[in-house]
Amino acid sequence: MQEWNRAIDLIEQRLEGDLDISDIARVALTSEYHFRRMFSTLAGMPLSEYVRRRRLTVATADVLAGEPVVDVAVRFGYGSAAAFTRAFKSMHGLTPGQARQPGSVLRSQPPLRFHLRVEGSCV
Repeated sequence: MQEWNRAIDLIEQRLEGDLDISDIARVALTSEYHFRRMFSTLAGMPLSEYVRRRRLTVATADVLAGEPVVDVAVRFGYGSAAAFTRAFKSMHGLTPGQARQPGSVLRSQPPLRFHLRVEGSCV
């Protein structure tokens, strides 16, 4: 599980750039194919969805800090402010401008951590 948590750490470090999933899979000591399959099984969501949610969570903090939406959109890999706004609204149900209003309720995706727990008894 240590390798999987190192892979998550690598994803966190590269949220603002391009993610090479094969590099991340190597950190987890597996192939990209098996990394994607196992991630989905362990996390309960596809890797692409997790990365999208994490990027939007981190980007939301920047939006709330007052950074221009277009700057945040470009930094997190969106082709335009409009594309970022659509993804933002899909996750939060609000536009970035509406999210800046006091009392806005926003969603977030915390970083995952994998732990192994074995239960049972010997007879």
